Amino acid sequence: MKRSISMLMCTFFVLCCIATTETAKNVEENTPSAPNYAADVSWVVKATALDKTVDVFYVYPTIYSAESPRNMNIHEKALRASTQHLMVTQAGAYSETANLFAPFYRQMTIAELDPETDMFQNPYFKIGAEDVERAFDYYLEKLNPDRPFILAGHSQGAMVLIHLMRKHFNDPALQKRLIAAYLIGYSVTHDDLEKYPWIKLAQGADDTGVVITYNTQSPEATGSPVLTPGAVCINPLSWTTTEEAADKSLNLGAVFFNEKTSAIEREIPQYIGAQIDLKKGALIVTPPEALELGHFPEGVYHRFDYSFFYRNLQQNAAQRVKAYLEKAGK
Repeated sequence: MKRSISMLMCTFFVLCCIATTETAKNVEENTPSAPNYAADVSWVVKATALDKTVDVFYVYPTIYSAESPRNMNIHEKALRASTQHLMVTQAGAYSETANLFAPFYRQMTIAELDPETDMFQNPYFKIGAEDVERAFDYYLEKLNPDRPFILAGHSQGAMVLIHLMRKHFNDPALQKRLIAAYLIGYSVTHDDLEKYPWIKLAQGADDTGVVITYNTQSPEATGSPVLTPGAVCINPLSWTTTEEAADKSLNLGAVFFNEKTSAIEREIPQYIGAQIDLKKGALIVTPPEALELGHFPEGVYHRFDYSFFYRNLQQNAAQRVKAYLEKAGK
């Protein structure tokens, strides 16, 4: 009997090893080739006219949804066009203030998104995250040896930057150069703040070296795949972290862009107010109209995390840059 159990355990172990090997093999075989960040083709934008004192290193959200391969091919024309749209609709909130750098990366498909698992351990996520690590290393070594910078992203782009900050920002030299990290549309958690003390939630409108993070949804919304337990949040209208409601009068302008041309279709000052729900870790909003939510559950306004507060984000980036430079005596 003991021998039978031992043989069964050995068989199970071998089968597990084979399955793991097959998974690794499939990831390797089906994954597009890695970007070479020494080549311009591997950058969505690589600023050449450095007419600003500071930079922004921006990482785009999930735009890839195919079942196979599980990681984006950065050379696909349609996907490259989608990233250009985001240089206006999201990165544009920072690029008036900072020189823009944005790498292509082999992000995982949205088909891999599973809120029941730790997405940071997903092997397909790691492929894209490691690309961004290499892009950031190249950026620091070759493109920005000494300028201060903003980190900014949305959704999977924010995830990747959370991963980057966890791994690389326990470095006083990097911390000193970080103006702020806008990690919007994914969850920075209380656990992150405890485990990685260099990740600090912003407490106001002009503190520096801090993280700005929030996920917008309605009061009744449930099941957001980007809102994880223990999420922290700052209100982008009042720049507070309490549950005090921020009136829509504080909203400098919601900006809605044309999906094809990237032109502004509507700009509406005082469009929406916002209030933090500390228990959920969510930013609660009630839009005045029905909106197309894409892949997300009813009431989860993930697609509009930037649009709802676009002008406030734009103003705040400039405000934090000013505060940083004044503090540094520049």
